Amino acid sequence: MAKTIAFVKPRNLFRTKSIDLILAHADDKTAGQPTLSRSLGVTDLTAFGIAAIIGAGIFSTIGTAAAHGGPAVSMLFIFTAIACGLSALCYAEFASSIPISGSAYTYAYASFGELFAWIIGWDLIMEYAVGNIAVAISWSGYLIGLMSGLGIHLPEFLCIDYVTAMRGFEEVVSSGISLAGADRHLQEAYAAWVQAPVVFGIRVIADVPAFAIVVFITWLVYVGIYETKVAGNLMVLLKIVILLVVIAVGAFYVDPGNWSPFAPNGISGVLKGTAGVFFAYIGFDAISTTAEECRNPRRDLPRAMIYALLITTVLYVLISLVLTGMAPYHQLGVSDPLAYVFSLHNLNWLSGIIGFSAIIAMAGVLLVFQVGQPRIWMSMSRDGLLPPAFSKLHPRYRTPGFATIVTGIVVAVPSLFLNLTEVTDLTSIGTLFAFVLVSGGILVINPLGRQRPEDKGKSRFKVPYYNARYFLPPLFVGVVYGLIAMNREGFFALFHVSGEWNDMRDKIPTFLFLLTAFIISWMAIRKKWSLIPVLGLLTNLYLMSELGFTNWMRFGIWLLLGLVIYFAYGYRKSRLIGWLGEKNGK
Repeated sequence: MAKTIAFVKPRNLFRTKSIDLILAHADDKTAGQPTLSRSLGVTDLTAFGIAAIIGAGIFSTIGTAAAHGGPAVSMLFIFTAIACGLSALCYAEFASSIPISGSAYTYAYASFGELFAWIIGWDLIMEYAVGNIAVAISWSGYLIGLMSGLGIHLPEFLCIDYVTAMRGFEEVVSSGISLAGADRHLQEAYAAWVQAPVVFGIRVIADVPAFAIVVFITWLVYVGIYETKVAGNLMVLLKIVILLVVIAVGAFYVDPGNWSPFAPNGISGVLKGTAGVFFAYIGFDAISTTAEECRNPRRDLPRAMIYALLITTVLYVLISLVLTGMAPYHQLGVSDPLAYVFSLHNLNWLSGIIGFSAIIAMAGVLLVFQVGQPRIWMSMSRDGLLPPAFSKLHPRYRTPGFATIVTGIVVAVPSLFLNLTEVTDLTSIGTLFAFVLVSGGILVINPLGRQRPEDKGKSRFKVPYYNARYFLPPLFVGVVYGLIAMNREGFFALFHVSGEWNDMRDKIPTFLFLLTAFIISWMAIRKKWSLIPVLGLLTNLYLMSELGFTNWMRFGIWLLLGLVIYFAYGYRKSRLIGWLGEKNGK
């Protein structure tokens, strides 16, 4: 390891990979090796985006966000969609120029260089894997609830993770309350611990349904993109129909009085739901990982990203207004808010349909992310940063078979045992980091929104150019004025720091954002940068600053682990650095 690092040349770490070289390496296949099957159109890609975005957010985290922000959570969905939309436009320009399956990893390679490409690739591994583990566990909970409603009961020790069962048992015992008086989740945890068989002194407790759904989805992704496309389209159609029924029926039970006050806890209350709401939107970037399986990626990828964001934002806003109109906002902090509000109005039949829809929706999220992660690994393997096995395609199914199997293992095995209570924040910070690099990448390669020479005469999507010098100052004034008008005390409290470390550390991300935002804004105004990527960069940096010091620490530890792996393997095996050495006669 020490020998490897000793020969690292700093200039190589930031060498970018030209678009021509990226395309050449993607096409550089050994004789007789199969290619990915191009069978996706704009409808399929849009369905993939909707499948990824409409998941746990609309059935679970929306309740917690509404409990903090009140009916104004609908505005938070719009704000978050705008933030994602700014990044989506940047994604779309990259996807139109570089129709390769690497997503933000490949785009960072073209703009910031290999080190940043590795960092974002490693970050996406965390984002996709950890996010899917959480979705699998949530899917299991909905399935078990639906089965219980139908009178089908599995042993508790096969439906819960080990840590939750142990902690639930200990809480019941230590609290001294009777089992009958404990909450339902504590009763289930206690029963799982007591009833579990013991093998070699260890209680056999595992979330088998979570494991099973990951295995099934992984198999579906393994056997082909066409089968995955058909399953994804059916899932999307079904859950959109159910959500429209929920909106239509729920509208008759809305009490407008529940919408007042609209923002009961001010802007700070609304922003408390940022992580959960943003967690709902992270899926649109997974569309870009299918670039090499699109019939016309330069045209269809940009369209699908925008269509998916628009459709899902309308659905989220309507659902949030119906939800907060059917019940007071402070009652919505439950794990299944949609089913809960309909049960309040004695519409239990619809609660069952919502539970079934949640199962379909979260299976769709699993499907899209299990498609995306192997293709990112495939791209990293092509560049030499991961072993060659990750880029091997199955001769019959024409999918990255080895990478798909490894992805299934990485998600399925932890879903048996883990209890990831804070996974939405960790996943969100990873996705926001990807959005920051993609938005910043546009500013690196095309800050003035001009047509590049290599694009001349070609139909490629470009981020619309608006001069930041004219638009950014009034936008800043308007945002500051609006924040002060909505919550004057809360705004100035941002700049008050007590002498206690806990207060100081939680404001470190905020102060770093303010400093970074000032520098970026000054440069954007001075150099007349394109407004949209600047706003994408600033809004995503702001959302990252809201996720707290603890999440930043966890994120930093994960990135440090990735850097160790990069310098131990990726740097030595890099095709780009090897190519540079050959070019320089070394």
